[in-house]
Amino acid sequence: MANIKSAKKSIKTDAVKTVDNTSRTSKIKNDMKKIEDAVKNNNVELANKELKTFVSDIDTACSKGLVKKNTCAREKSRLNKKVKEMSK
Repeated sequence: MANIKSAKKSIKTDAVKTVDNTSRTSKIKNDMKKIEDAVKNNNVELANKELKTFVSDIDTACSKGLVKKNTCAREKSRLNKKVKEMSK
């Protein structure tokens, strides 16, 4: 256990940040799965709707430093490509 006041505070803030970061990353993963399922079921409306939320969520995570920039771009590109091909 930390003895210094600032160390005790950092333990508390780290716990809060960990919960927030975990929820953001799990939301991204769930969004990806929803898009994949919509593409598999050939549901264009749901796929477009989920893609829109996914893009905003992953951009936020990228700006927070949870996801690397190239990973963000790659995932957006792959899912966007799948949705566009399905729409044809």
